[in-house]
Amino acid sequence: MDKQELRKLIAIWFEEDIRDGDHTSLSCIPPTQMGCQQLIIKDTGVLAGVEVAKEIIDYFDPECRFEQFLHDGDHVKPGDIAFKVYGKELSLLQIERTMLNVMQRMSGVATTANKYQSLIADTGCHVLDTRKTTPGLRYLEKEAVALGGGMNHRIGLFDMILLKDNHVDFAGGITNALTRARDYCKAKGKNLKIEIEVRNFDEINEALATNIPDRIMLDNFTPEKTKEAVDVIRAWERSAGRHMEIESSGGITIDTIRDYALQGVDFVSVGALTHSYKSLDMSFKAVK
Repeated sequence: MDKQELRKLIAIWFEEDIRDGDHTSLSCIPPTQMGCQQLIIKDTGVLAGVEVAKEIIDYFDPECRFEQFLHDGDHVKPGDIAFKVYGKELSLLQIERTMLNVMQRMSGVATTANKYQSLIADTGCHVLDTRKTTPGLRYLEKEAVALGGGMNHRIGLFDMILLKDNHVDFAGGITNALTRARDYCKAKGKNLKIEIEVRNFDEINEALATNIPDRIMLDNFTPEKTKEAVDVIRAWERSAGRHMEIESSGGITIDTIRDYALQGVDFVSVGALTHSYKSLDMSFKAVK
């Protein structure tokens, strides 16, 4: 994430939490008293957010000293120490919750992504995230997906064309939607990948007949129907002389992702990576 954009977020986070002062700490901690706190891992998973934590600390108090032991993407277990921070105790106390909120959530996303991807690592298929993210935290959550071994789909509405069922219906069908998308990109000088969501085999065949999309998303297909669809698309590839990316999507869970990956798709998208993860437990404790 761009550093300036991150700092804008950090400013909002501290404004939300501190306002006119951390009166609890101010009431009992001398302003010049120095100390140290360490980030202790209390769960098993994938660490994420260390680099963001550095920015949070530097933003709030540049005089704090950061001693790092673990890095983003590291596999961690209870008792591991990720880093220590030395500085004014008032600063450490005011940084604590904001930093933990971000790191716990990012590490939870990274851990979830890692669990999904590890189940299909031998298939050549990749798990993708979606736009089902926490408003304001999308870049950090998608960064966490990548740290966990998953792949980012599009970041937002601006960096890829994804024609979903509503787009198709509003446009008057598969061919209309794809043709308009292609013509739009040409007119605007946009070099954007075009993906289209299909709901049945008629829509698959219509999409292939246009020779426009870069990727076809199979929406709510069963694993068995997915295999049939993959066979149809791969046969088309041989006649068309080009590769068509295939993505499975819709209600895919930790228990079913491997069933889909084994059918020969290139990607499986899972909204749960960023909307149903469990935060990784950790604490920021004083070192005495």
